[in-house]
Amino acid sequence: MELLRTWKTLLAGAVACLGMVSASALEVLPKPPAAFKGKVDVLRDKSVPDWPEEAKARPGAPNVVLVLLDDVGFSASTTFGGVAQTPTLEKLAADGLKYNAFHVTALCSPSRAALLTGRNHHQVGHGVVADSAAGYPGYNSVWNKDTVSVAEVLRQNGYSTAAFGKWHNTPVWEISPVGPFDRWPTSKLPSHHPVGSYKAAGSCH
Repeated sequence: MELLRTWKTLLAGAVACLGMVSASALEVLPKPPAAFKGKVDVLRDKSVPDWPEEAKARPGAPNVVLVLLDDVGFSASTTFGGVAQTPTLEKLAADGLKYNAFHVTALCSPSRAALLTGRNHHQVGHGVVADSAAGYPGYNSVWNKDTVSVAEVLRQNGYSTAAFGKWHNTPVWEISPVGPFDRWPTSKLPSHHPVGSYKAAGSCH
């Protein structure tokens, strides 16, 4: 009986510790403003300022590189055993991790939406390419703010981000000089600088 009580006590302590770890590890973005640590006095000379600090990536934080190539499978590049010489990709892969079970959607806009958010492409509104959007949930090409990209998560944790190449994830009716710009890459991928086509399916492949 005493042994049973001891195990119950240890188990309760372990559960409590795990709960504290989970709570501390869980972060909500955007992060709430930090508490003011200065001092506000009726006299300026006795007041102590406390400036907000920008988010900074921790020392030694890894670089993150996402590469998405349209119309290319495992059999194409030498990086994964194909015949097309891709020495730069081989160097990147040699210093990182390679996954061989990425299930693409066989279309560019949906694959990009899934890769950048870590979600099923229908949850990002891209069941089809942006040019073929339809007025149904999961197919309307409307990338809502509750499905942020990995670039936004990294930026809010102090990373500097950049993107180059094709986009093709903005609703066609929002591609104009007057916007709206909520779903342009400069909004969806903050601090990014896309080069190339916004929607033309045949360019930048």
